[in-house]
Amino acid sequence: MFQRILIANRGEIALRVIRACRELGVTSVVVFSEADRGASYLEEADRAICIGAGPSAESYLNIPRIIAAAEVADVQAIHPGYGFLSENPEFAEICRSCGFEFIGPSHDSIRRMGLKTEAKIVANKAKVPCVPCSDGPVDSETEAQALATKIGFPVLIKAAAGGGGKGMRVVRDAEGFLAAYRTARAEAEAAFRNPSVYLERYLDNPRHIEVQLLADQHGHVVHCWERDCTVQRRHQKLVEESPSPVVPEAVRTKICESAVRLAKAVNYHNAGTCEFLYDPATQEFFFIEVNARIQVEHPVTELVTGLDLIKWQIRIAAGEKLTLKQSEIKRHGHAIECRINCEDPGANFRPSPGTVSRMVVPGGPGVRWDSHVVAGYRVPTNYDSMVGKLLVHADTREEAIRRMSRALREIKLDGIATTIPFHRLLMQDEQFRSGEYDTTWLEREFMPRNRDRLGS
Repeated sequence: MFQRILIANRGEIALRVIRACRELGVTSVVVFSEADRGASYLEEADRAICIGAGPSAESYLNIPRIIAAAEVADVQAIHPGYGFLSENPEFAEICRSCGFEFIGPSHDSIRRMGLKTEAKIVANKAKVPCVPCSDGPVDSETEAQALATKIGFPVLIKAAAGGGGKGMRVVRDAEGFLAAYRTARAEAEAAFRNPSVYLERYLDNPRHIEVQLLADQHGHVVHCWERDCTVQRRHQKLVEESPSPVVPEAVRTKICESAVRLAKAVNYHNAGTCEFLYDPATQEFFFIEVNARIQVEHPVTELVTGLDLIKWQIRIAAGEKLTLKQSEIKRHGHAIECRINCEDPGANFRPSPGTVSRMVVPGGPGVRWDSHVVAGYRVPTNYDSMVGKLLVHADTREEAIRRMSRALREIKLDGIATTIPFHRLLMQDEQFRSGEYDTTWLEREFMPRNRDRLGS
């Protein structure tokens, strides 16, 4: 086991890794920017090192400064968390070339899975179903138009080297294709410094299903079942749960086995997530991408399996073998996560940073609150708007929804606008409770009929 680990991240995920290190008896060193100076979670680490100004490019995305901090702190490994440099193959390679173990997959796996076109080639070879798409990036307008016609509208234009909805456009007919193609390439260039895009068939009413994986460095891969991440706004997940309320057990097994095959095909190790689109009408599922890191919603899986995924990340990176057999990873009950963002849902989810004047954390059986925020904390403008994750676990989905409703009534984050009112309404919505919705339902139906209530 490592003696010291550097955490190259901030906020909630930094605190989550600090806690895991503490329980493993590992010294934790966390980096921070000037925007995060004085944040209470820094006190929980054994050491904190400032690496630059508030803008990410000068701190959390600055590889030389992070490596310098690791050298000063004399650590053996670096945990990247999620976001920032977590899926940067260059960072993973530099960490290892400088003598630090990267707590994540190899740089080769990150590179192959990070480029969605390459990932689909690997998936096809592993006999994992893929959405009909272009064979690779399509950089010619003429070729793109021809391929779109061949694939069939509606078609999705998607950045080859990114995520989060940037560089993504849905085009429903040939007339609007060229303008959307140019816009997607421009967005991809601005966001990822790579204008390449690929095309795939767009599914109108899909569910978003993802499979949590763990893989050691000795060829052993297991899945930890699936999460349903269908409640989305502009391709950003807002609610995640496990198990999915619409996936039959036989299909669930096939999806999870497909994810394991794909991980083995690229010699993947550490934690990762394989994402799929699922069509409830036909019970077909299609691979879309791999997230070569731990994800925001990993606690959902922890609640239904009893596993500590962060500890397993660290153990695997230290060379330990997975002692888990697939048959031993059972699901227990139902878990739901609501992402609490510092956004005003009554003003089109406008970011609303400010100071938390009062904070009341919900409790009771089956309630978990993952957050670095305390009363008096000022939410900075430099980073993602998420201020915490509220999770519940219960025997059934119906009980979990009622428990979440109760927890959402108890939680208080005064002084800032948050998405708590949105989640309260969502938990009371009959269609959400039925489990019958798709990835566009939130924007298409739920928001229009609740806009006045959210604005009040």
